[in-house]
Amino acid sequence: MGERTFKLLLAYDGTRYQGWQRQADAPTVQGTLEAALARLTGEAVTVHGAGRTDSGVHALGMTAHFRTHTSIPAHGVLRGGNSLLPSDIRLLAVEEVDNTFHARYSALSKTYWYQLSFEPVLLPTRRLYWAHFQPVADPERMAACLALLQGTHDFSSFEASGSRSGDERRGAVRTIYAARLRQMAPARFRIEIQGDGFLRHMVRNIVGTVVEVGQGRRSVADFREVLAARDRRLAGPTAPARGLFLQAVHYGR
Repeated sequence: MGERTFKLLLAYDGTRYQGWQRQADAPTVQGTLEAALARLTGEAVTVHGAGRTDSGVHALGMTAHFRTHTSIPAHGVLRGGNSLLPSDIRLLAVEEVDNTFHARYSALSKTYWYQLSFEPVLLPTRRLYWAHFQPVADPERMAACLALLQGTHDFSSFEASGSRSGDERRGAVRTIYAARLRQMAPARFRIEIQGDGFLRHMVRNIVGTVVEVGQGRRSVADFREVLAARDRRLAGPTAPARGLFLQAVHYGR
């Protein structure tokens, strides 16, 4: 049988993984997925993800693809893959696509969610999926910062070193289509950001700075200046990985 391409939609709890990207001496989502699919197909499998999530970051809608000569149908890859994967990684959908499809290069945008709790005490059941901050922050100030992100900007102030993955042509310039704050409960919020690409730690560095503004340690005007400065030293701390979710990868308008 000729080469076939399968598009995967998957979700995972990133708590026990050292991120998405395969490593020789640590458990990763990519490595675990490749091992399961290799057992299923009887072939060496390379899985290409739409992006790389860091250690402890979760996904509700990661897209990936792999190429194979197996005769197993898409629904067999879905059922068989889930039977071989640990319970903290799930295939949600599998479809056979044209061989020109690439999970990363065909993507038009991604949406990330970040979950923040300002509750006096964080429940143990939320500790792996919500970042806990004190003191309480002003949501209007945080929302005002997020509004400044929309549009095309140089995000050097919010990037970690080595974040551009070889894509040097556009530097740290990215376009943010939407950035909003959603209240989930009296002291719990979710930041939702959709953009055409994200630098390493970009969302977490934005969140760390936005929280400082919300807590009154910076002003909204300060946040605007940090964005314009293109200097990571001026931004706030990197927010914890556990609050971050890759919510969706978008391929159509």
